[in-house]
Amino acid sequence: MTEKTVMITGASRGIGAATARVFAAAGWRVALLARSEADISALAEQIGDRAMALRCDVADATSVTASVQTVMARWGRLDALINNAGTIDPICRIETAAPEAWGAAIDVNLKGVFHGMRAAIPVMKAAGGGTIITVSSGAASNPLEGWSAYCAGKAGAAMLTRAAHLEEAEHGLRIMGLSPGTVATDMQVRIKQSGVNPVSQLDPAVHIPAEWPAKCLLWMCGSGGDAWLGKEISLRDEAIRRAIGVIE
Repeated sequence: MTEKTVMITGASRGIGAATARVFAAAGWRVALLARSEADISALAEQIGDRAMALRCDVADATSVTASVQTVMARWGRLDALINNAGTIDPICRIETAAPEAWGAAIDVNLKGVFHGMRAAIPVMKAAGGGTIITVSSGAASNPLEGWSAYCAGKAGAAMLTRAAHLEEAEHGLRIMGLSPGTVATDMQVRIKQSGVNPVSQLDPAVHIPAEWPAKCLLWMCGSGGDAWLGKEISLRDEAIRRAIGVIE
């Protein structure tokens, strides 16, 4: 049982789905996690026998732990966790935000990352190593009107990534983040429709394809990511884009 295994949250579309395809093409077994069972089942069927679809709500710690246990029961190892699940909603000013909706965003964007780490770290430590990558955002360090929940969640997840590296690097775990920039996904469609803040005014032509961050995530799971442990890679960096082969 030597094939490497990756678990990807938010795998039903966008960066998550592209990442599943890229890792599978590189010979990895891929566990696809999302709330949308129909979408991940269809994707798993496209990929073939090296993929499994697991309905999972990252906001629910029990659901995430059960997913890790299922992966271990079927494949016996977990080499990488990609914390990709995220939500941009609610897009609204703080004064009009519904507390329940604001809290639900934190449950996904921040607590979802914690739940993934908490479930994966013991398994990886027992195996002597593993890689955990959190998909971050420029919103982690730059406040944007209407995005208070998203910005706060991503900022918290970025710090959580640093804290996990501090605690687990000595145990052979490789923990880091990726800030992909603006990516041509359904989230950007939602942002465009909102008309709120400068990001919604961007020409869709400037958004990079989801395959770019997917390729970067695969590269980070290898030696290319070694210089970035405990840090965050920006895919806006042309040197990184060249390293992963998406530009010359």
